[in-house]
Amino acid sequence: MSELAEKVQQDLVEAINNDDLVLPTLPEVALQIRKAAENPEVSVSTLSKVIGRDTALSARLIKVVNSPLLRATQEVTDLHTAITRLGINYSCNLAIGLVMEQIFHARSDVVEQKMRDVWRKSLEIAGVSYALCRRYTRLKPDQAALGGLVHQIGVLPILTYAEDHYELLSDPVSLNHVIDRIHPLIGEKLLRVWDFPDMLVQVPQLYLNFQRQSAQVDYVDLVQVASLYCHKDTDHLISSIDPFSVPAFVKLGIDPDNTAMCANLEETRSMFY
Repeated sequence: MSELAEKVQQDLVEAINNDDLVLPTLPEVALQIRKAAENPEVSVSTLSKVIGRDTALSARLIKVVNSPLLRATQEVTDLHTAITRLGINYSCNLAIGLVMEQIFHARSDVVEQKMRDVWRKSLEIAGVSYALCRRYTRLKPDQAALGGLVHQIGVLPILTYAEDHYELLSDPVSLNHVIDRIHPLIGEKLLRVWDFPDMLVQVPQLYLNFQRQSAQVDYVDLVQVASLYCHKDTDHLISSIDPFSVPAFVKLGIDPDNTAMCANLEETRSMFY
């Protein structure tokens, strides 16, 4: 590790421990959706009005309903029908996850591009996590997708820090090293601040532990396997990992020679674009 990377890492960890690190806040529309979902009597019409204030988000939910995994006999073209088809809790979780794109923005072009890359990969991993959940588990697919969307959320504060520290921004090797080492810690912290459930809070912290053993399949397992799939045939370090050496992969009982399953996963990579 370079001296710069080591110093930055120490500074950020200290800031985390002292609660001095500036963390992004959830977008206002996400807070409104969460508030609406907390009302057990909330109607589809009421939720449609809340989500409908964000036209881009509304379009994304409609697109999800019409995706290959969920496609019905007749195309859905309006938000009310989309929410009815998905269900209220399902719609809320997906909407909160997808609206996070609003915080993936930066002042500099370099950081903006890095944030775009992180978000796009998160969308892919969310789609595959969703598909794996539906096919191989009895867990909730919407929570699996949300886990995929937030598994690298800890990268954001690091990139924001880099914008204000040119010496780090101009040293991509050190920047990537810092990101790899501490984004899981920051991600866990951020999701706790945002009051996410524990089953998702642990995803950023544990998804890179490919020797992790768990008593039952959980959302960390799904995001792990989705990460392996979405990084295959790339130059990322994850691509060199043998899936059969990963307990989560074995636990799900995936057959990598099943061409239909592989085609299905490939299609779901883009379901949240």
